[in-house]
Amino acid sequence: MSVTPPLSAPAIGVAVVGAGYWGPNLVRNFQGSTAFRLHWLCDLDVERAQRVLGGYSTVRVSADLDEVLADPDVHAVAIATPAGTHLPVAMAALRAGKHVLVEKPLAATYTEGLRLVEEAERRGLTLMCDHTYCYTPAVLRVRELLHAGELGELHFLDSVRINLGLVQRDIDVVWDLAPHDLSILDFVLPPAVRPVAVAAHGADGIGAGRACVAYLTLQLSNGAIAHIHVNWLSPVKIRTAIFGGSKRTLVWDDLNPSQRLSLYDRGVDVASPEELGDEQRRDILVSYRSGDMVAPALPEREALRTMVEEYARAITTGTPALTDGRAGLRVLEILQAATRSLADGGAMIKIDERHTA
Repeated sequence: MSVTPPLSAPAIGVAVVGAGYWGPNLVRNFQGSTAFRLHWLCDLDVERAQRVLGGYSTVRVSADLDEVLADPDVHAVAIATPAGTHLPVAMAALRAGKHVLVEKPLAATYTEGLRLVEEAERRGLTLMCDHTYCYTPAVLRVRELLHAGELGELHFLDSVRINLGLVQRDIDVVWDLAPHDLSILDFVLPPAVRPVAVAAHGADGIGAGRACVAYLTLQLSNGAIAHIHVNWLSPVKIRTAIFGGSKRTLVWDDLNPSQRLSLYDRGVDVASPEELGDEQRRDILVSYRSGDMVAPALPEREALRTMVEEYARAITTGTPALTDGRAGLRVLEILQAATRSLADGGAMIKIDERHTA
């Protein structure tokens, strides 16, 4: 006796806007997803868009965003255009009743990002940020460990994201590279912990007219500190982050596929005065813990594939994505505070103030 399988949910019609650096990656993952059906690739350079799709694709190409948004089969849009265009493109999509996925950063300013968030919430539409690194197996495991308290209380984060180029013409290295680290920080921090202030120092050693090397220092609400180094001028590429906790320390090396995560049961223990004898009360007893190191097993899975699945889940359930518009706003708030700090010579700027310059 044969059983007819239950009907699956219809595929979500999607259009990708932007066929430059990141757009082709979105095209490939939407085409590989059973949850979506790609209908359009929109780009001002139609020939470039056609090259991305190949000669046998049934996906339509257009340089006219209005034409794409007028298609009733398009329910969602993914935007991979320069940050300065995110507001008009995403706003047009939201006003056309489409769910929106936006490449980082959410917008060029906090004010613009807030307009998008409020528009999406008013219309009951999904607004999601493509904070791709948050969907890597390694970062998902970091989030799991921190939220479960496996590291104990977070004491520090030290992140390095450096390489040679590409020097951007319209933004500095902070706005180019730091959104990755700031979105990861926002994603993995326990719910009760958040950044409260940032100081930024930068340098332009090649006369590019904008910071090419920068260091961000963030104060967290639990008294911890986070340090982020971003650099366009390094001859070597490094992608590492160290999460130091009261129980364990986690090291993430994104360029080491055989051991991306290393969990160290090593650290410093300080006895409280109540635990010390009378003769020791004037001294702080420091002991060093040297335990095992384990390398958690991680699945090999493309982050964009997981991100696309999360976009589909948010749309179909009507619940916020893990990296929703509000997450994008929090990153923008830190970026703008960091920009103000750079202009003020590295002054510590409160993040809970909205800097909308």
